[in-house]
Amino acid sequence: MRTLILAAAATLTLAACDKKAEEVPAAADTAMAEATPMADAGVTPGTYDVKDADGTMSKTVINADGTYVDTDKDGKEMKGTYARKDGKDCFDPDGDEAEMCWTSGPADAAGVFTSTSADGKMTVTVTPAAATAATPAPAAT
Repeated sequence: MRTLILAAAATLTLAACDKKAEEVPAAADTAMAEATPMADAGVTPGTYDVKDADGTMSKTVINADGTYVDTDKDGKEMKGTYARKDGKDCFDPDGDEAEMCWTSGPADAAGVFTSTSADGKMTVTVTPAAATAATPAPAAT
């Protein structure tokens, strides 16, 4: 999942080159991560865990300034801009890669939702990072 979010898109505040990616302040990050996408507003700023159909995980941070950072399972980052267009969440990566737009479904009580690429070829499950952290680990036997 190259340009998602999710970005998803993906779908992140890791060091890149000599600069750190922009980080949302901790208090704001918690509040934003607990927010859920709304049908007309799209995905809200925050940190999201993104799972592809094959189970591959990535992370997406959507910043309040309209930028995003996706980090894949190998730690590779992709940065770009996020915008809401025609009812879709659109991620335009820096460089030559094409913009990808996603249609997001309704979120469940934990804020988890699915998002499908505009061409319908990819569907991802998106979980706010706060919801992932709140999931208890299975008990050891």
